[in-house]
Amino acid sequence: MDSIREYWIKNMVCRRCLKVIKQELHDLGITILSLELGKLTVKAPEIAIAEADQKVVDVLHSNGFEIAKSEEEMIVEKIKIALISLVADIPINNRGKTSDYLANIVHREYKVLSKIFSKNENITIEKYFIKLKIEKVKELIQLRQHTFSDIAYLLDYSSVNHLSRQFKEIMGMSMTDYKNDQAWERNFFDEII
Repeated sequence: MDSIREYWIKNMVCRRCLKVIKQELHDLGITILSLELGKLTVKAPEIAIAEADQKVVDVLHSNGFEIAKSEEEMIVEKIKIALISLVADIPINNRGKTSDYLANIVHREYKVLSKIFSKNENITIEKYFIKLKIEKVKELIQLRQHTFSDIAYLLDYSSVNHLSRQFKEIMGMSMTDYKNDQAWERNFFDEII
């Protein structure tokens, strides 16, 4: 009889990760039932569960991921994935309050989510989300397809001035200086904390 195994994966918050993990597990003969950001479900024969677990752990570790062991770690990963998905799917201005969005996605009160996230990541959800949005701003500036006002709208800032202040606070330079500098440094979403 086969056993279904579910793993919550820490720091798997970008889509490029999925293809690599899927291929490596397939090459090892692991039957993948589903693989999505931060979550892997596999099927293993009952007699080979420990072996399948070890193969999954080895593949994840070799690619810089860890299995979330506690419920709190799983919640943190769900929050990260939800926020990254929100930033990736612009414009984000039609989603309502971020706190309500997260509470609906994770099925917990925002106050609880906020406490868990801050305790585990040493940063508030709000500050983490701002960092994500600033990375998206950097990407949009580099693409040179949008004005600063357009970028502010796409990322649900109340004004371009609000965005400009946050950008300068995080980056230490204005958006114009960043655009003109062209020594562009960006971080992957999964590297942000």
